[in-house]
Amino acid sequence: MHRRSFLTKASVGGVAAAAGATLAAPAIAQEAPTINWRLASSFPKSLDTIYGGGAELSERLKEASDGKFNIQVFAAGEIVPGLDAINAAADGTVESAHSVGYYNWGKDPAFACGADLPFTFSARAKNAYNYQGGGIDQYNQFLETVGLVGYPCGNTGVQMGGWFRKEVNTLADMQGIKMRISGLAGRVVEKLGVVPQQIAGGDIYPSLEKGTIDAAEWVGPYDDNKLGFQKVAPYYYYPGFWEGGPTVSFFVNKAKFDELPDSYKALLRTCCQATDQNMLAKYDYKNPTALKELAASGAQLRTYSEEILTAAFAAANEVYAEISAQNEHFKRQYEAQLQFRDDWYLYNQTAEYTFDTFMMIQQRNGKLAPTQG
Repeated sequence: MHRRSFLTKASVGGVAAAAGATLAAPAIAQEAPTINWRLASSFPKSLDTIYGGGAELSERLKEASDGKFNIQVFAAGEIVPGLDAINAAADGTVESAHSVGYYNWGKDPAFACGADLPFTFSARAKNAYNYQGGGIDQYNQFLETVGLVGYPCGNTGVQMGGWFRKEVNTLADMQGIKMRISGLAGRVVEKLGVVPQQIAGGDIYPSLEKGTIDAAEWVGPYDDNKLGFQKVAPYYYYPGFWEGGPTVSFFVNKAKFDELPDSYKALLRTCCQATDQNMLAKYDYKNPTALKELAASGAQLRTYSEEILTAAFAAANEVYAEISAQNEHFKRQYEAQLQFRDDWYLYNQTAEYTFDTFMMIQQRNGKLAPTQG
């Protein structure tokens, strides 16, 4: 009797224990706090691809965390001006920013290294350097000194070289041109005789139309097509040698980042990388159609001459030497990139270059168009 009573009680206790184990919240759910951050974007909502990177990151984090990690995205000007987004994250006005590091190059040239430097990498090479060559760690060594943590969170691919009111075929043609171009690139083209101008995106078209400026660079066909530059500055040059693979970054206030549990830090890195890759894919998909539309509406494509590109390359090297002599954070990052750059372009002359060149020849011969059935 006592034995039966013991077994009955033991069974009931076992069921209750099992039920309790089933009903208890998983440990990971118990440990996951609810995070509510604000993000200051450097971009207007009208630029759905580049602004959309911040929104996409927010959506990915919310979905992956079951609604516990939330980032509210504010477009440029809603909390701070677009060019102040990084500073707002650093000083704690907001927890995070989605921006391009070279916007802060005037504060410290080392900010530009995590975004893009003229004549360094294509987007694919930049990704290889960032994710496999230690580029992210290199950048964060600098960002830590200004109270930030950063991860790649978008890339436009190689950009176009700008819209001009008149053709520029020689170095002499570049003399005195007032061009909307910002950051480190402005310092490079200044050595070619260009007069760089800092103008917000919304003011570029009227400035070109009135002749206040002679030329302007923006992004590439998809974004440029929305602004109608071809109506007032029809000559569309390429390549944008100052932005071969510009990385858009997610910047986080370091104190706020350090408060996150390790699981959230890992989730943030993963979602940033997914957004980084997806933005480049969007631009690669949308730009071809946009370029055809621009050409049909009056844009006249032109390549920068070998003379201009060679002079710009030499000017960029002069700028790097000048800055490196004064800024150790810039020098360390720049030299780290050089170690990979030479190998990348040597390798890229083999299979990649040969395959792409062959396919371009087939395209020019009309052999890539879909067959009409």
